[in-house]
Amino acid sequence: QVQLVESGGGLVQAGGSLRLSCAASGSIFSGSTYSTYTMGWYRQAPGKQRDLVAAIRSSGSTTYADSVKGRFTISRDNAKNTVALQMNSLKPEDTAVYVCNARVGFLSSWGQGTQVTVSS
Repeated sequence: QVQLVESGGGLVQAGGSLRLSCAASGSIFSGSTYSTYTMGWYRQAPGKQRDLVAAIRSSGSTTYADSVKGRFTISRDNAKNTVALQMNSLKPEDTAVYVCNARVGFLSSWGQGTQVTVSS
């Protein structure tokens, strides 16, 4: 059952911006609420390992990959059960499938991903 759905991907020129959104529908983890989840964005290019881009915890604290610090911003809206990734000053190296993740305790759930392509 797919409960995380990403949107907002597309094709942009280098230096441009995109905003990705991830919507959580229904209950993902038994006995928990969205506000308790750690939410994250990962990305994977063909032939490459899936890496963490940004994460935001239930406390509101954030983590960013060094390669995106100062350019990307992760945020969450607990009232709407959504998490967003604002991507500015995009580079061709940012091209990848971006996947939303939710984690609580020992459990983890993944979306299907959205393609981001940055042309030079």
